[in-house]
Amino acid sequence: MTWARLVWVRKVTQALFFMLYTGLLFAGVEQRAAPPLADIFFRLNPLSALSAMLASRAWIPRLALALLTVALTLLVGRVWCGWICPTGTLLEWINFRRAHKKGTAPSQKLRTIKYFLLLVILVAALFGSLTLLVFDPLALLTRFMTTAVLPTLNEAVTQVEAALYPVQILQPALDWIENTVRGVILPVKPPAFAQNVWIAALFVAILALNGLADRFWCRYLCPLGAFLGLLSKISLLRPVVGQACNHCTRCAIVCRPGAIQANKEVVDIQPSECTVCLDCLASCKKNDMHFRPVLHPALAHEYDVSRREALGALGMGLAGVLLLHTDLRARQPDPQLIRPPGAQDEADFLSTCLRCTQCMKICPTTALQPAGFEAGLEGVWTPMIIPRVGYCDYGCTACGQVCPSGAIPLLALEDKRMTVIGKASINRDRCLPWASNVPCIVCEEMCPTPQKSIRLEEVTVQDAQGEEINLQRPHVLREVCIGCGICENHCPLEVEAAIQVYSPPTRVSLGGPPAFIS
Repeated sequence: MTWARLVWVRKVTQALFFMLYTGLLFAGVEQRAAPPLADIFFRLNPLSALSAMLASRAWIPRLALALLTVALTLLVGRVWCGWICPTGTLLEWINFRRAHKKGTAPSQKLRTIKYFLLLVILVAALFGSLTLLVFDPLALLTRFMTTAVLPTLNEAVTQVEAALYPVQILQPALDWIENTVRGVILPVKPPAFAQNVWIAALFVAILALNGLADRFWCRYLCPLGAFLGLLSKISLLRPVVGQACNHCTRCAIVCRPGAIQANKEVVDIQPSECTVCLDCLASCKKNDMHFRPVLHPALAHEYDVSRREALGALGMGLAGVLLLHTDLRARQPDPQLIRPPGAQDEADFLSTCLRCTQCMKICPTTALQPAGFEAGLEGVWTPMIIPRVGYCDYGCTACGQVCPSGAIPLLALEDKRMTVIGKASINRDRCLPWASNVPCIVCEEMCPTPQKSIRLEEVTVQDAQGEEINLQRPHVLREVCIGCGICENHCPLEVEAAIQVYSPPTRVSLGGPPAFIS
């Protein structure tokens, strides 16, 4: 098989992996059960695996598949980047004509940035922080797709259906489409996510950087690419140039990652930057480029991190972790910071959460939302439950099934139903039966626990006309309440619910809920 045909094999493989990634993404939207291999891409990610294991000081079996990617890289180089990575594939597909012009690529020295970022991530992980994993390429894409693309697509389909449905002849087709895709591809409940504008802006900016150079992110910024690049320096099979080379520089021109520096005197192929796209081999008129065994490490280049830069990364990582730990919000988190079931030790959770938004994508009520600064900067874009948006479904364990690192433990349904994630409290100044003598027992009716965590107490009061009426007032049985949030979610009051869920006392260092709640 010729190199040109192998290039097409690579492109087909890229498309298939991207389709698999997208299919798993849609298959897991608002489901109570995770589809098979739902987290496979994250489990193959060696940067996430190494960082999580360093931060948690533990071997994480679910992430052991990342060793396959490491082994493949040691054999043939950065195949992950050129054949598998969905983020890299998208960046390859989105290109700008001006970026192809010779001389428009930024300086080679910029490659140092991704290696420096990699070192800072690993140093921070060594001291227990995974905050910078928000820059992992898989997490970036999944977060963007979950919080921005899927809700926007759902809203677009809904608006088009609403606009066309009055046309009677189109109604059967629209009904069929709705019955076919709703709950299978598109969510039943219209999703909405906090922080989605900032998440989308970050990813769009990464796409826009392609205007400066092809796959700008992959060349200069990607920490996973840097990690695989270091392994590629000692990979067994590497592209080499034979004696027949006439230094035409065609290989350097077609190399989209910029891994080949060529002139009339020398052709320098940098294994650490090569994504095994095979374009250079297919373009060689002399047919004198091959993948061959090389037993010595690749030569150092100007962008390799120097000793001074490595020490700087060490200092920056350590200083960053210490600074994050002195953040007031980290020491005194928001009393309404509610984590997913089983993820109640905040330090352990932050040291294993990959910020991948897999759990948010699959949550059937969209209760799981990317956190802002409720847990300080260290907890940005980690999952938290916002009951006013959605509640923790009493019959669902999907978030634990799909979590690649085990930050959200996989609980049996019986165990999950007994796991306390918070405690509900009633604000008597807002509750209709307490504040206004208006009948309302929604919270008690919706409570899913078998013992009912909300008890109704019957009292005789006067209504607005001065007549005596029998009224039921709710009380929370805190020893029974698990904090699922369905009561807060269904409270009929506008904006702020009269009953709210707060973190368990062991996780709230602000003294618990305000004194006016009971």
